[in-house]
Amino acid sequence: MQFGIRANLAQVLQQLLQVLLVGMTIGMMRNVVPALAESEFGVQRGSFMLLVAFVVAFGFVKGAMNFVAGRLAEKLGRRRVLLLGWLVALPIPPLVAFAPSWSWIVLATILLGVNQGLTWSMTQTAKLDLTRPDQRGLVIGLNEFSGYVGVALAAVITGYAASSLGPRSGLLWFGAIVIGLATLLAWLAVAETLPWSQAETRQAAAGPSAEFRPRYPQGVSGTPGTGEMFALMTWRDRRMAALCQAGLVEKFVDALVWAFWPLYLHQRGVDLPGIGWIVGVYGFTWGAAQFFTGKASDRFGRHLLNAWGMWLCGAGVALFPLGSGSLWWSLAAALAGFGMAMLYPNLSAAVADIAHPSWRASAIGIYRFWRDLGYGIGALGLGIAATLGGRLETAFWFVAVAMLASGAVLYRWGEETHPRINPAT
Repeated sequence: MQFGIRANLAQVLQQLLQVLLVGMTIGMMRNVVPALAESEFGVQRGSFMLLVAFVVAFGFVKGAMNFVAGRLAEKLGRRRVLLLGWLVALPIPPLVAFAPSWSWIVLATILLGVNQGLTWSMTQTAKLDLTRPDQRGLVIGLNEFSGYVGVALAAVITGYAASSLGPRSGLLWFGAIVIGLATLLAWLAVAETLPWSQAETRQAAAGPSAEFRPRYPQGVSGTPGTGEMFALMTWRDRRMAALCQAGLVEKFVDALVWAFWPLYLHQRGVDLPGIGWIVGVYGFTWGAAQFFTGKASDRFGRHLLNAWGMWLCGAGVALFPLGSGSLWWSLAAALAGFGMAMLYPNLSAAVADIAHPSWRASAIGIYRFWRDLGYGIGALGLGIAATLGGRLETAFWFVAVAMLASGAVLYRWGEETHPRINPAT
């Protein structure tokens, strides 16, 4: 059994295709649905808390499912959890297409949260199973590159589909094709990678290599229980806590992009294809740049990329409402996307660096629990900020300040985790 991208290229490519389809599934809900919440689904103008309700539901459900997925993956295997996630997604397109009210959209988004928590977690975990420690930044960068290119493609395609077929029919056909294809491929083409993880655990038991000596947390039992793992990730290990809080806060940006960017642009006269392209700039920049930022962290380290990514992303959010016109909004979106590309794969890679292979899936699951809980907490914050301020711009300031502060906490509490650059003594 060999580790490495080249040795397992066929399965790595299968997993990248899976996460592309995962990204397209969430992307179908991020352009048309918020922009037409008032005209198609009966959300009254200015009902900020009702508008963010579907993102809140998504965040809390996806966060919980990330937690569950990590534990399930160590018992049932990665492939079964992936397939279960796609089966849950099958009702989403008809729910959106035939929704008589906003409550149906919230229900569809709850199912989307289950789907994303199970499928995206498994694509990342499976690729980490297959690759070497010196490829983690690259492989997570590839994973998130593929996923967020999928998100961006879906935002653009559904904008045109909604304009030509109608919003409901366009989303129905797009979603049915994407989810159906993903389910079929997960069943027929994806292999189980749990044996690679078990082999790595046996290697770790024999002793660390001379080149890679990870700084694993101290005082962890050989098979930690759920409570022990949760405590370790959330407060016992300061490095893990710093990474988890940064992951939670960076999702405030994604909640803003999802819930308020399309509405903000729609209110300023931008049509659906135009909204799709501006939101797509954020997704394309985020996705494409991760191909390079993940690899860069394997060479130069994760810590500074993570902290500066938080600050640059927050700056892009702050700039967005300070100007007008498609060029300005696209440049601000690109800056936010580039900052996100610096931090997004490398927060996960940092967790993987210092998580023992015997409980790595659980560590990633708990990190992703806190990270995606940021959708729900962030969306609540957006709704409250916009309601108290009486306008959408207040939500932008809330997110920008949160990103700057969280980056400072990460810089102060965190450390370099790459086992070659900062090895255990």
